[in-house]
This record gives sequence, structure tokens and C-alpha cells, in this order.
Amino acid sequence: MADIKFGTDGWRAIIADDYTFENVRKVALAFARHYRRHPKIDNGVVIGGDARFGSQEFAAAAAQVIASQGIRVWLAEDVVSTPMLSLGIIKKRAAAGVMITASHNPPEWNGFKIKADFGGSALMKDIKKVEKLLAGILEKNTVPRLRPVKELRDAKLIAPVNLMGMYLTDIRRKINLDRIEKSGMRIAYDVMYGASFGQMGELLPSVYCLHDEHNPGFKGIAPEPLEKNLAEFIALIRKEKYDIGLVTDGDVDRFGCVDEHGNYISTQLLIPILLKYLHKDLGKTGAVVKTVSVTDIVTRMCEKYGLELYERPVGFKYITELLLEKNVLIGGEESGGVGTSLHIPERDGIFNNLLLCEALAKKKLTLGQAVEEIFEEFGRVYYDRIDFRTTEKNKSAILAACERGMDKIGTLTVHSVETIDGYKFRVDGGWLLIRASGTEPILRFYAEADSERTLKTLLKAAVGMGK
Repeated sequence: MADIKFGTDGWRAIIADDYTFENVRKVALAFARHYRRHPKIDNGVVIGGDARFGSQEFAAAAAQVIASQGIRVWLAEDVVSTPMLSLGIIKKRAAAGVMITASHNPPEWNGFKIKADFGGSALMKDIKKVEKLLAGILEKNTVPRLRPVKELRDAKLIAPVNLMGMYLTDIRRKINLDRIEKSGMRIAYDVMYGASFGQMGELLPSVYCLHDEHNPGFKGIAPEPLEKNLAEFIALIRKEKYDIGLVTDGDVDRFGCVDEHGNYISTQLLIPILLKYLHKDLGKTGAVVKTVSVTDIVTRMCEKYGLELYERPVGFKYITELLLEKNVLIGGEESGGVGTSLHIPERDGIFNNLLLCEALAKKKLTLGQAVEEIFEEFGRVYYDRIDFRTTEKNKSAILAACERGMDKIGTLTVHSVETIDGYKFRVDGGWLLIRASGTEPILRFYAEADSERTLKTLLKAAVGMGK
């Protein structure tokens, strides 16, 4: 019997191992049993799949299960991104949504994300209830009752929906695309064979798009916007002298960038640039939310701007909780997910990339100049992350050592430790965060420092713990 658990952003597993049609149908049945009592259930639920192997078929299988429970399903007509599906939930006033995706994971993975009626990641209270129902289904090996698809379509319990058209219209309304085009900025975009293929050309025809086609294998490279996965794209930026390179992940909810010199710019610096644009240039205000792995630059910005700051565990669903409760200007996580008050309560890689381009066009800056502007005002930092694959025994031993506490990390004295998520050790000029991944069998080591030397000391010590 498969052990199906929801991590920081849904259930993920290896296709044909635990990720099978049988298990997807069981998860869909648990979803249906929970949401059939939702106040908006008469408006139905929205289901779609990304560009991964089998995503469309898995989405159709989930739709059949849910519709067979008497719930109307709006099924995406084609490959869609996570933000497309989330926007579709809002537009249809649906009770919830299912996105078949493993986001940035390698091509052999797929997943099942649950989206709430507000268009963002389902809250933990709902995830826990779905998990409880699923446990009972797995224990009894319940097989969902299925009605024929034609019968469900004839009864309008499964109906097609054009989520792409809906999404492109919404982006054109929210982003000043004309300003970007008229700026003369030469833009390249690495689709990473993700679910956004064919879309950027509809929004900004002048943009050159790399890997802009449907390839479920992603040419063997995990569709995650990290420097290690962007060698071809960075070489293109340098050779063709583009002003900026935009990147999104497999389901298009995360983003990253490359500047005019071919330097990879992580979300750690993109969040401060967007925060400054929203608050200082557009005059927007509100609280700021960051996960524990996000740069301290954001903390210093909030202190200077007089903005309320909240720090949360890793996982955008924790940011979503505050997006719903408070007037939040921007919420971001280190791994590329950002939500703002200008858009839906969800990460959206295309929206955030275009908002960044709008900011640069308005301020007449290159991305490299915008980064330097942040450093000059709030201090230069160096950041890196190591995903450390290890055994369960070794992982447990490292976490146990963190729990006991450490006086030193390498040659650096530990001044304090924070345990919002994992273990964040603060030293002079920086910090080291150690936490277990919520979706993969690895430990993550994050470090930020005011010098490259301190950064290397922190990460070298972290890796040494695992040897």
C-alpha cells in the first residue's frame, strides 16, 4: 500500500512507482469527499495538468472520479500552468481545484496539488482533512465508483474550460506590456519545457523564447530555475547580449532571472527589487511576508520603510494564510515563489517576471543596476543553497545534532538559533539554515553572509556534518 503524504506543496511521487492511476483516483476520491460539502460546490471544481508525462491523462482520471461523485468539473482544454488554474478557480467561483504537477521536480516525478476557492494553495486544515479521508480509503482499499466519461460530459458534470485565454486576458490587464515593448529592452525567456510554452510570445512578441515547446522529459534537466540548470540559457544571454533573461519552472509558479552580464539572479535579490518597486515607485503599502530562508535584506527594508514583517516556515501555503488574513503587499520564498497585492494569492512566474520588466522599464535600469541599487542601500550579501542527498539514518543524525545545539559552525561562534522551520543558526555576519525537504529525500543547507569567505565557511561546515 502506497504511503501518500502531502508535503510543503502537495503530494509528489515517481510515475509508475507510487504515482499511478490507481493512487491518483484514490487521492481524487478523498478530495471529492472533503470538498463536496463546500459552500461553493455548486459552482464545481477546476482541474488541469502541466506539461509532464501523463499529466493530461492523470487530470482526466481525477476529473472522472470527482465528477462521478456528482461534482461538476471544469477540465482544462490543454496543458496549463498552476497560476492559470488558480486564476480559473477565481473566475469560475469554484469550490477548489486540482493541479496535476510535480512543479520543479525531475521528469520522472508527478504530483497532485490542491488549490482552494480563493485561488491559492489549500490551507493546512483542509489538507489534513483530505489526508484523513485518504488514510481511510487506503486502509480499506476503496475503489472509486466511476461513471462513463461520455455520460459525465453529456450530463455536463465534466465541461471544458479555456484557462489559457482567461489568463492571457488577465495579464494584459495587470501588466503594462506596452511600456515594456517600447523600452527597447531585449528580453530572452527560458521556458524550460514547462507549461508556459507558447504563452510569452502571445504577450510580448519581441521576446526570444528558448525551450519553448512541449517536451515531457525536459531534455533530462529538472525544470527548476537554478543556475546549475541554466548553462545553455546563460551562454545565450552572453553571446547575443540580451538585456535580461527570464526563467520559470515546470508549472510556472516560480521564477528566476539572468542579468545583462549573464549573472544568475536568484529570488533572494528579486524580492527586494519588487518590494522597492511596489512601495517606493507605485506607492503601495501593506505587510511583508517572507519564509525563513529569505534574505535579511527584506528585514532591513521593512525596518527602513516602516512595513510590518512576518516570517513563516518554508512553503507558500504559509504565506497564503497571511495573504488572506491581512493586507499583504508582497510575500516571497527563497525558491522562487512570490505573491503580490497586484495579482492572485498565488505564485506566478510569468506575472512576476513581467512585473520586474515593467519596473526596469519604468525606472530605466538594467537588472544588474537594480541589484546594485539594493546593495548600495541595504548592504551586500552573498547567498547559496546546497541540496544534500543522504541516507535516512544520516539525515536523522544531523537533525538530532541540530536539536542538541551547536556552539560553533566551523570557526564561527553561534549567537542564536531559530526553529520556525528547521534550524537557523546565526553567526557574526550571516546565518545557516538546515532543514529537511518536504517533498524530496534530502536535507537543504541555506546560507547568507556579508562576505564570500563567511558563506563558504558556513556551507563547508554544513556539508561536513553529513560525512
